[in-house]
Order: sequence, then structure tokens, then C-alpha cells
Amino acid sequence: MGMPVALVTGASSGIGEATARRLAREPDMQLILVARRAEHLARLAQELPVPTTYLALDLTAEDAPAQVLEHIQTHHNGRLTLLVNNAGASWRATFAEGGYANVKRTMALNFDAVVRLTEVLLPLLRASAPSAIVNVASTASRVARPGAGAYSASKFALAGWTDSLYAEELPHGVHIGMVLPGFIATEGFPAQELRARAATRWVVSTPQRAAQAIIDAGLNRRAERYVPRPYFLFAAVRLLFPALARRVLSGGAGTAFTTKTGADAADGR
Repeated sequence: MGMPVALVTGASSGIGEATARRLAREPDMQLILVARRAEHLARLAQELPVPTTYLALDLTAEDAPAQVLEHIQTHHNGRLTLLVNNAGASWRATFAEGGYANVKRTMALNFDAVVRLTEVLLPLLRASAPSAIVNVASTASRVARPGAGAYSASKFALAGWTDSLYAEELPHGVHIGMVLPGFIATEGFPAQELRARAATRWVVSTPQRAAQAIIDAGLNRRAERYVPRPYFLFAAVRLLFPALARRVLSGGAGTAFTTKTGADAADGR
């Protein structure tokens, strides 16, 4: 068996950076970092104690998957044992305010770019099996909140596609895991208001915990992980008591989990 090679998208900050640092602790690991900000990737690559290459690009660009494939073939002999589809963003707006344009740009990054990249790299993952893909979805792929419909739509699509892909790739030795973070304090989403209140502080987790969940879903071949773990209760309530969940989310209680900073949530773009 060859050395493990892991590719992390959205690696310039947040969950992606934490995942790269966590993977660098694994034996004989080689890393590939992908994000838009070259200076951030270069700094991180220099700090990591394992062989690391990086590629700065916009994953929504038409030729982005081909560029990533060429990079892996050139610098890693076409070997890939772990793909972490982490890059994503959210532009908060109601549908009446943002319309289809907001849905389109959110889907383009959070779903379409993931599918396009995975399609190109899947042959490498099959050839390097046993291997794994981890799709970083969100608790918003189970429970949708007002003002985040476009984000939830992209993550619902990602979660459904992930479940199907798991069954399809199982015979080929490619494990498909999924991580569903809740509120994670990152550069794009500092969660200052939530962390300032004792009643909501518990709902905010760290990039490091999300990174460990990605390790569990990828290297340890778990099916899925919520971060923080109690967040699965929100999904259970939505499934078992849909009317109650809608009332809570459309009323005052739902606004307790809405940031008022005005910042777009993004991870490692």
C-alpha cells in the first residue's frame, strides 16, 4: 500500500485549516490544500510537518476540477486516499429578498462544485482504495431556518447525494462519510452573539472538534457525525414532530439561533 494522500478544500481557514492540521498528525500523511487564497495556503503548507502541496483556485470555475486532477497527477502520482469536500459559504437572505440568484450562487459552491470535483477525482479514489470521501454538510441539511433557505437547499442536496453515493461506492472500497456541523466559530462566522449568552453558548463548537469529526467520518469510516453531537436532537425533532419544529423555527425561539452580525458564513474559501 502507498502512503495516504488527503485533499482538503476550503483549507485556508476555519474547519478546513483545522482539518489539515489534524491530518498532519497522521502517520506518513501527504496533504493537498485547496482554496482561493494563495498566501494563506502557502503559510499553512510551510507550518505543517508533513509533505504538503497546495493549489489556489475558485472551485466554481469551469476548469477547477481539471486543475485539481492535474495537480494530483503531477505532484502525487495520481494517488488520493481521502477527499474532504469542505469549502462552502452562506449568503443570508429570505427568498423574497435574494430570489433565485442567491439560491443559484449558493448551490454552485456548496453542491455543484462538490459534485464536479468528486466526479473527476473518483477514479483516483477507486484506484487508491481503500479510500474515503467526507462531505461536510450541516445541521441545516436536516433543519432549515428562516433566512437560510438557499444554504439549507444546498446542504439538503449534499446530504441526499452523499447517502446515495455511499451505497454506490461501497463495492469499490470508497467509503463516503458525512459531517454535519452546527454553529462553528470561524473567521466567516465568529458567533460572538451566541457565545456571549449563557443560554446559547453551548450550541457553538470549534473547528478542531469539527476536524476530529472529519477524521472519524473519513479515516475511521463512520457514516456521519454531528458537531456538537447533541445537534442530532434537532434533526430528530424535525422528523418526529414537523409541525412543532416549524412553529419553533418560525417564532421567537428560532431567532435565538440567528446571528445579527450581518457577516456571510464561509469556510476556507
